[in-house]
Formats: sequence, C-alpha cells, structure tokens
Amino acid sequence: MKRSLWPTRDSVKDYFPLPKEIFSLGLSAAEIAIYAYLLFCEDCQTFQCWPSYRKISEAVGLSPNTIRKHIRSLEERGLLVTEPTMVTTKDGKTRNGNLLFTIRPIHAVLQQEYDRQMQQLDEDVARRKYADFIENTG
Repeated sequence: MKRSLWPTRDSVKDYFPLPKEIFSLGLSAAEIAIYAYLLFCEDCQTFQCWPSYRKISEAVGLSPNTIRKHIRSLEERGLLVTEPTMVTTKDGKTRNGNLLFTIRPIHAVLQQEYDRQMQQLDEDVARRKYADFIENTG
C-alpha cells in the first residue's frame, strides 16, 4: 500500500487565480497580498466582496490603518472600486457596514496603466522640445 505524504488537492476547489500581470504594475508586497486576499474572497459572478479591514488585517498580517492606506492605493491604480454599505440593526438603527469591494478586470487596469505611461511620455517629449527651443533661441 502506497502512502502519500501530501494530501491531494482539487485544482479548482483549493486554488484561486491571481493574474500574473499584477506583478508588472509595480505594487508593493503588501498591496499584492491585500489584492490576493480580496480575490480569494470575491464572488466570481459579481466580482465583489465585503471583508472588514479587521478581517483583511488578520489575513495578511498588517494593521487596519495600513490596510486602509493600501486599499486607497489600489483604488488609485484602478484595481478596485469601493462603495460604502449600510446595515440596519435589530433595533432599527442604520449604521455603516463594511466596504463593498469590486475588483476590476485586469485588462482594463493594464490599459489604464499603458495610457498613463503614454501620456507621461508625451509630456516628457513636449518638455524636452520646449527646453531645446529655449536653449537654441537664447
């Protein structure tokens, strides 16, 4: 009887995909960890999830304040969209709920990054032309 040292894993059930393009965006290790955790939590039909900052903090080993900072950075880069949610308590009071995270398609994020880089190149060329013009006329 052959015994395996490692349990077998279902390649669909036990894993989730992390797009390899995420590593070309210059994210920090903390941002990648948070993004990966949100992908782990997301509903594959809606591309949304709503873990609390505390839950994300426990999962990736960072403080909730650090999580907030990196979530803002991921939003600025276009990887996430966040929306506030409201909950109603048993006594009828309305309170803030967790943020609703929507994970944007990676191809849209990459296109946005490429467009930003092209705009930066155009601005650099215009600055260089202006500097050359000033230098040659002065």
